[in-house]
Amino acid sequence: QLQLVESGGGLVQPGGSLRLSCAASGFSLDYHQIGWFRQAPGKGREGVSCISSSGGRINYVDPLKGRFTMSRDNAKNTVYLEMNVLKREDTGVYYCVAGRARYGRDYCGLVTSEYDIWGQGTRVTVSS
Repeated sequence: QLQLVESGGGLVQPGGSLRLSCAASGFSLDYHQIGWFRQAPGKGREGVSCISSSGGRINYVDPLKGRFTMSRDNAKNTVYLEMNVLKREDTGVYYCVAGRARYGRDYCGLVTSEYDIWGQGTRVTVSS
């Protein structure tokens, strides 16, 4: 069964850091692009970051460049999102998503239509 399971969310003070994990099962990361999306309270989902199926390309939404870092551990079939200098506006539910590489193994985008496998989400709360 195709599954993505997120973990690592929690309560953190502004300026702090968290590392989210996304464990994949039932499919190979080698042929799927993986993304992170988030949904703030009362708002729609927005793209955060993605990694191509080859692992060779990682994209971030412009406002998060420099603060968030995505990585992949092939041996563990797990993807990570390191979040630094967290702000209150980073609060929300973070979703790990997967989709079969549509435009080659060096591509990924931050559009929801590119992904059809969604995790359950992990909640991140940034508050003092």
